[in-house]
Amino acid sequence: YRSLRFEHEVLDEENYQGNAVVNYTEREIPYTRIIEHKHFEYGTQDKTVITREYPADWKRGDEPYYPINDERNNAMFAKYQEEAAQNDKVIFCGRLADYKYYDMHVVIERALHVVEEEFNKDNEG
Repeated sequence: YRSLRFEHEVLDEENYQGNAVVNYTEREIPYTRIIEHKHFEYGTQDKTVITREYPADWKRGDEPYYPINDERNNAMFAKYQEEAAQNDKVIFCGRLADYKYYDMHVVIERALHVVEEEFNKDNEG
């Protein structure tokens, strides 16, 4: 997996970027996004809080954010899928279970689909 590192900063200004999230794709900029939290809640405070998001290599203890889809990892994932299929007491779903990056609207859609499948199984027998 790839991970992320976050740096938070309180700024002595009302508005830093005018939006909750601005993504940066330029190679020379070390962070990938800046989040200005007050815009999620329509904040009107005199100060603002921003978070810069930096890509980071994953190591044990870090949050695994993004899967690295290479041959080795996909083969390992296939083995985990086979083992998970043997356990009908656990529902595996989400970024880690599916070894995929999901945007939030897709996560919700996927979760609803998995629950619907599970309820349909219960109603079949």
